[in-house]
Amino acid sequence: MDKRDPRQILEQKMRETRPKWARNQAPSPKKYKPSMELVENYVVLDFETTGLRAGSDKIIQIGAVKYIGHNREDTMYLLINPEQYISPTITRITGITNADVQDAPTIEEVVDELIEFIEGLPIVAHNAPFDMGFLYALDKIAPIPEYTVIDTVKLARKAIRETPNHKLGTLAQYLQLEHNAHDALGDCLVTAEIYQYCVSRIK
Repeated sequence: MDKRDPRQILEQKMRETRPKWARNQAPSPKKYKPSMELVENYVVLDFETTGLRAGSDKIIQIGAVKYIGHNREDTMYLLINPEQYISPTITRITGITNADVQDAPTIEEVVDELIEFIEGLPIVAHNAPFDMGFLYALDKIAPIPEYTVIDTVKLARKAIRETPNHKLGTLAQYLQLEHNAHDALGDCLVTAEIYQYCVSRIK
């Protein structure tokens, strides 16, 4: 006979039956190592998502571009079915509709491929806490390594003093870069250009 408090029994049952990828999960604690080290081999990473809250909102597009010696070597670029509704606001920002992702793979199906693509290289991202929050929220479905992460926002603040702010669009305009904004690959390519420009100025 179970003599525990009924609430304890209920909480245990909820823990045992809760799906691994629950809608309102909190993101995992930060496991990455922020760095300002200038590296030549790295992966630029960008996610488009259903909202701003890692753990409850979901990834709808992955952009990852691998650079070796600052030269583009490989690209991972695909839509993801978030298994939740994409709002009209997000569609207006990203151009991604619910119909677009209907037949796309889920994140569970591609997270291992993403980890394999990164190969343990340092990650470069613009406003890195956002993308890293979504990456480490996936720790509930696959172990995510502890990556070294270079945030181009912080790097640009050090290297570029002429702009009113260090938003991706502002920096792209300052550097006169073609920018397909709020597209995961477009943002990756601009982030890479900003990173390489900052490297050239800091060195």
